[in-house]
Amino acid sequence: MKYMGSKNRHARDLLPIILEGRKPGQWYVEPFVGGANIIDKVPGKRIGADTHRYLISLWQAVSSGWEPPSDVSEAEYAWCKDEQSRASHLSANPMMPLIGFVGFGCSYSGKWFGGYARGNDTSGQPRNYAAESARNILRQAEALRGVEFRCSSYDALEIPPASIIYCDPPYAGTTKYASGAFDHVKFWQWCEAKVVEGHTVFVSEYTAPESWECVWSKQVNNTLTKDTGSKQGVERLFTRKA
Repeated sequence: MKYMGSKNRHARDLLPIILEGRKPGQWYVEPFVGGANIIDKVPGKRIGADTHRYLISLWQAVSSGWEPPSDVSEAEYAWCKDEQSRASHLSANPMMPLIGFVGFGCSYSGKWFGGYARGNDTSGQPRNYAAESARNILRQAEALRGVEFRCSSYDALEIPPASIIYCDPPYAGTTKYASGAFDHVKFWQWCEAKVVEGHTVFVSEYTAPESWECVWSKQVNNTLTKDTGSKQGVERLFTRKA
């Protein structure tokens, strides 16, 4: 699924590094699963977590056979946006998978209700973003069966012993994620603790504490928002040995 900060284009480079030496039956865990564009390419036992309950509800439904709509009008988009605000106090809402799909899949650049996506294709015809998103998600669906999707913060997530943990958190010093502040110091302390516990931890970021080793890097153009446009940066993958 199109998602801000997606690592889909880097999966071919990252996964051979992350999964090298993976033992039979070893769990693979993503505490920031986002658009599920990495975990859908990983076999075996998997946990995908995120704090966004609409996102997790969408993935739980899709991995169980739910199919998103191929047409969403601007009025329907507005209704979904209002509904998630009205029902924000509810712990469960049968409309959550649909709202999750519309909020991400029908929004500009995959930003949560960041504006109804519109535009023309190369032939000048209006694009159907809902249909494009639905097709992309359904291509992922089969590969997501069996993933344990959990709504949880990274630091509250229960992780099986000696897991491979891949983190793609909000990057320090960027504005890709609009809601809430992310405590990067606390995050890296948590990563250190997971290494001490015996997990193998990988982190995608631009920078990391000195004790972490960069095992992959690539210069990229990142399209952040309609206003900021593209910015150059060096994507890096870090790890630390126990």
